[in-house]
Amino acid sequence: MQDQKKRPPAVKLFALAALFGVIAGAAAVYVKETGSGNGGAAPTADARCPLAGEKVAALTPLMRGQVAAMTPAANPRPIGGLDFTGPDRKPLTLASFAGKTLLVNLWATWCLPCREEMPALDGLQGALGGDRFEVVAVNIDTGGDDKPKAFLDEIGVKDLRYYRDASMGVFNTLKKEGLAFGLPATLLIDEKGCLIGSMNGPAAWDSDDAKRLIEAAIAPPPES
Repeated sequence: MQDQKKRPPAVKLFALAALFGVIAGAAAVYVKETGSGNGGAAPTADARCPLAGEKVAALTPLMRGQVAAMTPAANPRPIGGLDFTGPDRKPLTLASFAGKTLLVNLWATWCLPCREEMPALDGLQGALGGDRFEVVAVNIDTGGDDKPKAFLDEIGVKDLRYYRDASMGVFNTLKKEGLAFGLPATLLIDEKGCLIGSMNGPAAWDSDDAKRLIEAAIAPPPES
């Protein structure tokens, strides 16, 4: 009974994702069909991310099904200016996770799709989290920690670590980058800190589609 309570119905989460996917999907389809993947040229990567374009091209065909709203990065680049705190309240940036592939997610207790999505993110972290991958779910509620922590306890989150930015600075930074239009907002960042893809709206992150995408993202490159 406890598992049923903490896990959102897949149909409900899929319906929520579809509402966002109608908007985000059009842009994603354009990028996928005219840019990377399926024999297309790799995206033009920032000089600081020389191999990221190839990774985007390889992962684009896996941005489908439950994660079809993920838009591959047309210009893979480092994302800076994301400052938040960890469970010990010490300041962190994405550079603090160097060497790990990250799924960075912004959420708030007042965001209904976020509330539905959190158990799925927790499931993905439980299944694939470790030395090479982490779900970095950053809460952006203003005020104190009591409300977001109570929410995580309520839904039974056990594998996600508690990351926080009460200033909403991380959201504003991603908004300026054209990567966040509302909540939830999610980024796929490779082990070099380079943007691989982004999504606005929720997804069933504990689904087989999501796991295939992340498993491919963290797989070592083939030997030449």
